[in-house]
Amino acid sequence: MKPTWLKKCLWLGLGLAWAAQTLAQSAFPARALRIVVPTTPGSGSDVTARYFGEQIAAALGVGVVIENRPGGNGIIAAMAVKQAPADGYTLFLGTNTHLAVNPIVVKDLPYDPVKDLKPITGLARGMMIFVGNPQSKITNVADLVKASKAQPQGLSVGTYTAGFHLSAAWFASESSIPFVNVSYKGAPEVFLGLMAGQLEWGVSDLIAAMPQVKAGKLRALAVSGEARHPDYPDIPTLKELGYPNYVNYTWTTLYVRSETPEPVTQKLVETLQKIMATQGTKDYIRSIGSDPLNLQANEMRQFQRSETERFKRIADGAGIRPQ
Repeated sequence: MKPTWLKKCLWLGLGLAWAAQTLAQSAFPARALRIVVPTTPGSGSDVTARYFGEQIAAALGVGVVIENRPGGNGIIAAMAVKQAPADGYTLFLGTNTHLAVNPIVVKDLPYDPVKDLKPITGLARGMMIFVGNPQSKITNVADLVKASKAQPQGLSVGTYTAGFHLSAAWFASESSIPFVNVSYKGAPEVFLGLMAGQLEWGVSDLIAAMPQVKAGKLRALAVSGEARHPDYPDIPTLKELGYPNYVNYTWTTLYVRSETPEPVTQKLVETLQKIMATQGTKDYIRSIGSDPLNLQANEMRQFQRSETERFKRIADGAGIRPQ
């Protein structure tokens, strides 16, 4: 039976739509991209996003806008990406908090880090740092533990993501101390709270904290790495201070909507892999106190899953339940 005129029009329409979509994908990108960052300007995630935004812009010949959407443990930013068109023009600068911790500690999370988002590449991995006020009598981790145990409710700790909150809870569990978590939108607010004497200690990424430490505005108490950071050999690790199980890193990565067409996704993957391979990027990541996390898309997904399982064990051990 010969196709009817209506069927011919339908097939023609579908063919034209497919051709238009293919052409749009091959021309990608035809306009500026945006990277949605879940923290305030000045945080480690923001600094990382701005560097890679510049590199992507140079590689693809289009502008890259950094859009800070802090608050809600990154949920606001993640939802902005989930609700954007799945065309590759909106990227998510995700971290361990948004991709591996939130599913464990946030009840009724409105996005699924696995189903709604797909990885482009891993970017960087860095140590966490415990910091305090240089005017405080708390000069080291032993002082922190002693002072915490002297207070029935514990001391106030400033954090700005669920990942840092979980990290504080993990340390509290390891050291058997009470604590009061005070959540902020970003690292600068935590630092201001410490400087004003409103907090006794804080948990931050190394990138954001070290300029304040070097300026004498914050005191470094300890880092969370396997070994001391080569650029800051005077700062001890929590592992060497009597907490052998406490080794923890933050990590950052780029994701897009899971429905983003594969040709567009692949172009982003190839672009980022070329950027990650340059000596300039390797030097930059080292300069901010981090290590490259050069994981391709499938490797990043596997790493994400393993980190989610690790943080689940930490949360269970610290008695953290979804809230």
